[in-house]
Amino acid sequence: MRNSSIISKLDEKTEAIHVETHVNTVLDDLDTIELTQTGKFSWFISIVAAIGGMLFGYDTGIISAVLVYLNDDLGHVLNAGEKELVTSITSGGAFFGAIIAGMTADRFGRKGAIYAGCVLFIVGAVLQAAAYSLAQMTVGRFIVGLGVGSAAMIVPLYIAEVAPAKYRGRMIGLDNMSITGGQLVSYGIGAALASVAHGWRAMVAIGAVPAIVLLSLLPYCPESPRQLIYHDKPEQAAAVIRRIFPNGTELQVSQKVEHISRHVQDLKALHAGKSTFWKLKQLYVIPSNLRALIAGCGLMAISQLGGFNSLMYYSSTLFGIVGFSNPVAVGTIIAATNFIFTWVNLMLVDRIGRRRILLCTMWAMALFLALAAIVFHWIPVNHDLSLVNATVGWPADVVLVCMIFYVAFYSSGMGNTAWLSSEFFPMEVRAYSTMMLTCTCWGSNVIVASTFLTQMENTTPSGAFGFYAAICFFGWIAVYFCYPEVKGMTLEDIREIFQHGFGIQRARELQAEAKLKKKMQLQVQGSEEMKV
Repeated sequence: MRNSSIISKLDEKTEAIHVETHVNTVLDDLDTIELTQTGKFSWFISIVAAIGGMLFGYDTGIISAVLVYLNDDLGHVLNAGEKELVTSITSGGAFFGAIIAGMTADRFGRKGAIYAGCVLFIVGAVLQAAAYSLAQMTVGRFIVGLGVGSAAMIVPLYIAEVAPAKYRGRMIGLDNMSITGGQLVSYGIGAALASVAHGWRAMVAIGAVPAIVLLSLLPYCPESPRQLIYHDKPEQAAAVIRRIFPNGTELQVSQKVEHISRHVQDLKALHAGKSTFWKLKQLYVIPSNLRALIAGCGLMAISQLGGFNSLMYYSSTLFGIVGFSNPVAVGTIIAATNFIFTWVNLMLVDRIGRRRILLCTMWAMALFLALAAIVFHWIPVNHDLSLVNATVGWPADVVLVCMIFYVAFYSSGMGNTAWLSSEFFPMEVRAYSTMMLTCTCWGSNVIVASTFLTQMENTTPSGAFGFYAAICFFGWIAVYFCYPEVKGMTLEDIREIFQHGFGIQRARELQAEAKLKKKMQLQVQGSEEMKV
């Protein structure tokens, strides 16, 4: 009696919270448009949306220079705790901005949150540039954070939904290119305005430029086809699909609409009459969703807690500590390395795959952080992070080399791949799960930004960098066991793999089947052409 009751409850729960969509031959046949040549329109959409990444990148980079040149412009010289507040409050704002965007993304569409993010960023940039007190500067940076969090949460989600499967990794990678490009530009501007009186005001004001550009270009981009179908606009969705796949036939366009519609119908049936809390709960009570969340958010947390953002936020401070006379210029080397190797990731991610790139780079990140921790032994500093000796010599150069290699492996691997994890999540929880992914980013970011200088003071630079090395090493092990390869798979296909544990083996099987199917289709096309 007890066993039957348990089984009945399990059946009830399964029926109530999960509608399983099997990826079968019928659904695959409705998605043949993915095999056609992609047009330029999807690249245009991705490039425009990726400008949102510059909001994140520019702010991340410019605060490093601002902290050096603020002096007493806010009424007094900031101490370490106040610098951590000014730096981390943006990450705190981004945390809440991501939550708001995630809660409204399905109701109002993807573009609305991007518009809101741009407006908030502009307002925050103006408040910062006009700040004469710590309070106003803090408010301005918090508002900027709201905008950054909104854009950072929605942009990769939006691109993932408009991108063809075979280019999705590279197109989402454009967002990462904009982030690193924004960081590089910010370091260049910081160095250029270093000798200008109160130049930091111009530095933060210039941050409004990418937001203005994005506001101007966004009207030319459509809502994603999946959102249009979700809001009962299949004709508009078909029009967008035609522009994304200009070489597809009308039959293939209608089949793609039907393919998406079937998943949307399942989604609506699942969500009918359900509250927001119920929808959010599905991330945790459905095992496949939870595993996808652990894999995606776990990698994101490692990417933020592994030390990279401490380097971005405080690079000028750090290189000043080790003895460089022009730390902002030295920081530009780090930003340039970040930008160049983000491009490397962009070129390789859809060819080599996400998982292989991570496994090939994360161990090296741990290695160079550990080397830097060892070298810091020869750079003695006081508790207030001032140098014991004015001249450092070779250890400073070795630390710089270690940081360059660390950033190169980070940018070509985890730094960009972590944002691709939004593709793990099925449509019924995609907005909420991407919200959680972004909140993980900013929550971890707050921890790093608000503790780095204090950690350096209390555990020494060697202790801080040794801690980051350990996070990267154990993260590398976690990727091996928990992060599946999904290159070339459609968003509708990916949902199946986490129904088989963390899906490492199942992903391999699905990709082998897809490869065989594509080979057979090419053979059929070749034989038909020969007959003609």
